[in-house]
Formats: sequence, C-alpha cells, structure tokens
Amino acid sequence: MGKREASKSVPKIRITRLNENPVRADGHFVLLWMTAFRRTRCNFSLQRAVEWAEELEKPLVILEALRCDYPWASDRLHAFILQGMRENRKRLLSKPVTYYPYVEDARSAGKGLLESLAHLACVVIADDYPAFFLPKMIRAAASRIEIRMEAVDANGILPLKVPEQGFGTAYAFRRFLQKHLPDHFGDFPATDPLADLHIPSLARLSDEILNRWPPASDELLEGAPSQLSRLPIDHTVSAVDVPGGGAAAAERLELFVERLLSVYHESRNHPDEGVFSGLSPYLHFGHISSHDIVRAVMDSEEWSPALLVQKASGQRSGWWGMSEGAEAFMDQVITWRELGFNMCSQVEGYDRFESLPEWALKELRNHAGDRRPYLYSLHQFESAETHDDLWNCAQRQLLQEGTIHNYLRMLWGKKILEWSRSPEEALDIMIELNNKYALDGRDPNSCTGIFWILGRYDRPWVPERPVFGRIRYMSSASTLRKLRLQEYLARYGGGSRR
Repeated sequence: MGKREASKSVPKIRITRLNENPVRADGHFVLLWMTAFRRTRCNFSLQRAVEWAEELEKPLVILEALRCDYPWASDRLHAFILQGMRENRKRLLSKPVTYYPYVEDARSAGKGLLESLAHLACVVIADDYPAFFLPKMIRAAASRIEIRMEAVDANGILPLKVPEQGFGTAYAFRRFLQKHLPDHFGDFPATDPLADLHIPSLARLSDEILNRWPPASDELLEGAPSQLSRLPIDHTVSAVDVPGGGAAAAERLELFVERLLSVYHESRNHPDEGVFSGLSPYLHFGHISSHDIVRAVMDSEEWSPALLVQKASGQRSGWWGMSEGAEAFMDQVITWRELGFNMCSQVEGYDRFESLPEWALKELRNHAGDRRPYLYSLHQFESAETHDDLWNCAQRQLLQEGTIHNYLRMLWGKKILEWSRSPEEALDIMIELNNKYALDGRDPNSCTGIFWILGRYDRPWVPERPVFGRIRYMSSASTLRKLRLQEYLARYGGGSRR
C-alpha cells in the first residue's frame, strides 16, 4: 500500500471479525456497509475497506442504506441523514468507488439487499457502533452471509476494546484515559482514505439488484418535504433548520474553535451566551469524527504530546496542558462522550433501569411512593404543558430545534423525575422525548445524560429529599438565579410547534 496516507493500517484493536467465513478472492468487489460512520473523512471503516480493495485489487462498493422502520424514524431524522447521503454521493463522484445510496420506501423493502451484494463480494466491512439497534442488526447480518465480515470501531479516540470493564464514574474513566490515551495519539485515521487511490472501477452493479432496490433519486436525497411525505415514517416530527452532512459539520467546527473555544469553560452553562459546539448531531450520525474535532483543537492550541502532564490523576483540567477553554471542551468530547460508549460496549442492558448503580436504585425505590408535587402525563410533557415556564422553554427548544441547551437538559430530566409517577416511568418518558425529537438522541452520549439524571456516574447527595432521596436535586429557581437566561426565556416562551 505504498505512499498514500491511507497506507497506515487500521489498528488491529479496532477490527472485529464477525464470522469465520473466508474472504472470497474471486468476488467482484469489496463491500463497505455504511451504517454509523456516514462520512468519507477520518473513517477507520472506510480505510479498512480501502485496505482490502488494494490488497485484493478489486473495486470498492459503498452501500449507505436508510431503513424506514428504525425506532423513532421521522422527517427530522431522515432529512438530516439524507442530506449527509447527498453530500457523500457528491464527494464520491470523482473517486474510483461505486457509491450506492438506498432508501427504503416501504417496511422491509430493503430486505435481502445486503445478502445479494455480499453474494457478489469478496469481503464485507461494517461499522462497529455499540448502541441502538445497530449491534444486533450487524451481527444478524454476519450470520447470514457466506463471506468474511468485519466490524470496525471508528467511534472515538480510545478504541472500545482497550477498557475491559465499564466505569462507574467519570473520574475513574478519566484516570484510565489519561493513562492510556497517549498510546493512541499516533493512530489517528487517514484524513482522506480515498486520496490517490488506484483500484479497479466497477462498471455497474447488476440490473437485477438495481431494479429490485433502486438507488435513491436526487430529489429524495434533497430531503424535500414532498419526498419525505411518501415514506412510512413519522411526519409529525418535522425537519429542523440544522443541515446534515460533513460540510456543515466542518463549518460548525471551524466557527466553534475560532470564536467560542477560548470562552467555553466560563460561558457554556449560560444559554444566552450561545457558547456550545453544536457538533453532537454530526457525531451521532457519523458526519464528523471525534478525531477531526480533537485534531482541530490540538492545531488551534499548537499542542503536542510533549505538553501532557504525565501523572494520570483523573483531574478534569491541567492534564492536557491546553488553555482552560480547550481543556474543558476536551473533557466533554473525549471523557464524557467516550464514557457513554464504554458503558454501551461493556454493560449488557445499559439502557434499562436496573443498570443503575445499586445506591441509586435503592434511593429511587425507597422514595418511589413519595408524594409528587405535580404529576404530568407523557402528552403534557411532550406538549410543554407544565406549570414551570423554564422547563416548558427547554421542551419547546427540543420540539423546535431538535436539541436542548446542555445545562438545561439536566434540569429538564430532573423535573421529569420529580413530576412522574415513578422513576421507571420518568426514564421511559425521558427516553421517548429525547429519542423522538433530539437529533443527537439514540446515542451513547445522550444515554449518559439521561441515566446521569437518575444517579449513574454520580454520588449520593445530602440532604435527602422527597422523590429524589440522595439523588442529586436541581431546581428551576436556582437555575434562574445562576444562569443568564433572559434571551432564552424570550425566545422559547411562546407556543410550541413541531
């Protein structure tokens, strides 16, 4: 693999063989099944597929498919994904690969597509993503195809397999990271795995495949409402103004690093300041990699590993040897984000109530019968119809924009716990609203936020309170005193819309 940047091999620790079937050397092409890392930059999965294509001297086919029956499928989520698919097709037109965007127009319409392509392929490369329905789908597929299938971890800076346990606190995980991350700074993915690529081109996929599973049209990949309306998805959750795709992600990253990173540590909790990265939807749908984000911060700080504090103390700041804003952001994008991936990859049933730490379960169960000051139904929460103006504003932001300000998301969850009939019901409501409306829902990182509300990654607090016990308590009155919220309240104080 010679001189190209992609010649650096994907680290073996990021590759998982999913079956014991052989590579079919006389197959027609290498197949990349793009499900979680939907990008052409900094993508270990794509890089691994390129490695196989070069070794076998075969064409490369990239299948990026979109089901219509995934949980919470809606205009909002579909539009964001489709915009990324449109950009991928545009970027790949000039590359020596075959890009195959397929969008289901009916439930189970795509059934059999992967197997039909695999029947013609040498080897299949898939994305190793540890959450939502994807792990089950990937492993089921591996059991059905007759050739070798690999899953590649392109999730974060630390490979998922390095920790061999789930961590119960951010401090413990951060200390582990500080000990092991330096070993992986030299293993960043190739920026452009397809640069200067010379492999055979595939003239055309078979008519039998293309006629049965026609590629998505230009109009559909635009994500236009008229096209979305034909699909069997939830049309009550409308698309938002946040554009999907790698270009939008890169633009947002540049703006954040240049204008906001320096004040991130002191202003990110204040909604009126507008100091947030806005990158979580792009990370969730794989339109940008954490490696790209971390590299941008390193470059802006003129940072090198020589600036690291060598002692792995587990402290939130000081270890990187960066500015305060950069240190605070790196803790969010690496420690807190990858803590969620660690939980999802290491703990079975990570998204069930019973997965909470024992102390938290005890507190919640001991206070499950406490009188609630207010009780609201899922519909009332969803429609922002509570007595609390600040909570209603946070919910309206979620309905209208597909996100909630990070600090207010914590308050949002704490109040759902306080105003629901049981902690189990509160968890169900948080998951439903977050996964239905948030662009970054259904993600290990959002799972971290929801379960933190109930005590995961936290400690017992005093005094003991009704409903909460010793689970951390938050109030709207305290939040209004501490944070700058005047503009936020004015913006989201009106009627809700979806």
